[in-house]
Amino acid sequence: MKKVKSKKKGKKIIKQGQAYIQATYNNTIVTLADAQGNVLAWSSAGVNGFKGPKKATPYAAGIIVRNVTEKVKDYGLTEVEVFVKGVGAGREAAVRALHANGITVTSIKDMTPIPHNGCRPKKPRRV
Repeated sequence: MKKVKSKKKGKKIIKQGQAYIQATYNNTIVTLADAQGNVLAWSSAGVNGFKGPKKATPYAAGIIVRNVTEKVKDYGLTEVEVFVKGVGAGREAAVRALHANGITVTSIKDMTPIPHNGCRPKKPRRV
């Protein structure tokens, strides 16, 4: 029996999408998705060869965004809504780098989790 090869599908053209930036004290992760939230490409500081405390720097965030925009060039992504999470040094740098790499930022939303009363405090020490 002969195996029939199916024709390879071309990549879809996606104009609008979403950018998720997770900026912690230890790392920065950037994910680009389409309007429905399906991931197109992602990158992090570790993937780009940064180690230790250099992973959370603004410079690393710029390199990460450059890497992830190269990956989505085939999709034709031009506009993104940005969702930022975390308090790391790479948050602003990542958003600026998106604009610098030819992607229009339509909106920025901060998704950092905020504790409403937080965890239960430690019980007092008895001496």
